[in-house]
Amino acid sequence: MNTMSDRIAGVMIGTAVGDALGAGYEFGSAPLGTDGPQMIGGGLGGFAPGEWTDDTTMAWCVLDAAAQHRGLRSEAALDAVARNFREWYDSRPPDIGTQTRAVLAAGGPRPTSAGLLQASAEFATGRARSAGNGSLMRTAPVAVAHLGEPGEIVRAATAVSELTHADPLAAQACVLWSLAIDRSVRYGVLDVRSGLEWFDDDEVRDYWTGAIDEAEQGPPSRFVENAWAVGALQAAWSAIHHTPVPADDPSRHATQALATALAIGNDTDTVAAIAGGLLGARWGASAFPTRWRGMLHGYPGLTGERLEELAVAVGA
Repeated sequence: MNTMSDRIAGVMIGTAVGDALGAGYEFGSAPLGTDGPQMIGGGLGGFAPGEWTDDTTMAWCVLDAAAQHRGLRSEAALDAVARNFREWYDSRPPDIGTQTRAVLAAGGPRPTSAGLLQASAEFATGRARSAGNGSLMRTAPVAVAHLGEPGEIVRAATAVSELTHADPLAAQACVLWSLAIDRSVRYGVLDVRSGLEWFDDDEVRDYWTGAIDEAEQGPPSRFVENAWAVGALQAAWSAIHHTPVPADDPSRHATQALATALAIGNDTDTVAAIAGGLLGARWGASAFPTRWRGMLHGYPGLTGERLEELAVAVGA
């Protein structure tokens, strides 16, 4: 299929497929079999087969707010994201990142975006490294909400990231990945370098150029330190870059690159969710097996079909 609508849907379906696939293998929970990754469930959160984890849940929180407010431009939209995060936190999820948990707890029972920004900044104070991968894993819907508006994508990706991750590296990773998703949906290309031009600071641009160079030099297995934003982006991009595109059926690149991402190990659900969002943006929701898409489900009681419908509605 690989139409514009299919690629918009693919952003969220790819995220959810990668997430649900990776859940069962996270930090060595189960070995990858010789027949490749399967939706086995289990993992650190005891998930059901096909159930997505915090990666897709938090992406839904962002997508839902964008649907309510016609994008992520306003403070009201960011407040809606904050409320969605807290409602999920209050549901006692089985798997939530340490940094995200701390910030949402500090934000209180009725958080505003301003309150979360303050809590996020306070968490980062005095910590040498607070650029966890928890905001990168949820950045995909930012592109869906602002397709063809790169300036708005930069602003929104930064704002949504900073709700829980004040470290600039986390926001910069979200900017690069969100812009790459936008480019893939609109032009059908895989290009994570296109976002570098949006960094005004030469040192920042040089840093990320070097990080992307490393990812492309590979091999993907090198990027096992993927629980932070830079390592997670490198792992996801290296897996995509180093997986050949099959000549007979290019769309199979989506599932094969996910298998490469999962084989890296460690934070498998997050790396595969990040990679899946970009792969879905390039190859469309239809590139993922029907049996996997049919198994998808998760917070807040959604099916993969409903997630797909919401993505198309927001991106229309």
